[in-house]
Amino acid sequence: MTTSGRKSLFLSPAFLSVTIGVPFCVFKYLFGLLAIRQGEISLHPELWLFGWFVVVWAGVDLVLNLVRSVVTSLGHRTTIQFCLIGQTGILFNRPTLFLALDTLLSFGIICFVLWSGWIARLRPHESYLWYAATTVNLISLVVVNLWTEYHRNSDTQEDAASSANDPMR
Repeated sequence: MTTSGRKSLFLSPAFLSVTIGVPFCVFKYLFGLLAIRQGEISLHPELWLFGWFVVVWAGVDLVLNLVRSVVTSLGHRTTIQFCLIGQTGILFNRPTLFLALDTLLSFGIICFVLWSGWIARLRPHESYLWYAATTVNLISLVVVNLWTEYHRNSDTQEDAASSANDPMR
């Protein structure tokens, strides 16, 4: 990807994978573990099975993120997406739309874990993993937005247009 004719580290698949994709995998994995534990405690095998489904989903997404990251870092083009849902989107010729759906589900998982109180059930090392994933994910989203806006010059162009039309300036 280029921005103003330069390759951008902040928009590269490797950066996006490590800072957004992998943290989403961590959230999914921890959610799956919590569902497995809750299923065991409450004797609900369907919740236990669902938890394992989510853990496997997180594992597949992690592999896809890492493969896409490595392949693109080596300079090769690939149709491998960041996640299983995005990969499924290729069948419908809409991988970006499906990637957005995966993002929505990931944020839904985060919200559920927080609002349900399950966050308190994480073991100490799992909590630190959650904190690390949250920190990396949020900071990288801001960095990507700052990078994009800085190189797009949207504010400067709007300010120049408003100044030309505003006699008070």
